[in-house]
Amino acid sequence: MRILGLVFAGTSTERRPAMARFLRETLGLAPAAVDGVEAELFRLPDGSTFAVASPGGTGDTDRSVGFLVDDLAGALAELRSAGVPVGPVSENAQERYAHFRAPDGQLYEPVERRPSR
Repeated sequence: MRILGLVFAGTSTERRPAMARFLRETLGLAPAAVDGVEAELFRLPDGSTFAVASPGGTGDTDRSVGFLVDDLAGALAELRSAGVPVGPVSENAQERYAHFRAPDGQLYEPVERRPSR
């Protein structure tokens, strides 16, 4: 598996509107819209994304970190061959990804960016 960088971090909270307002007004992050995403997204200057979702709105994602990979299918095959249970592939207009829990018990995801259209 070839990890190219960190591309995504996300959280879910009952205080989603307050968190989104904090990110906009206090941290100065600009909202970003991506079709097929049930969360408020904020694009950071390095191209990574931070998401704020409602609990259960995007599945079991209380906190998640995404690693950019160049081959999602290959990354998932490597995880599975290492005995790591991997969730189903999800996708939106920008990316394809799947969740897994690492030994620390936290949620992570390999993320493959779709080609720009």
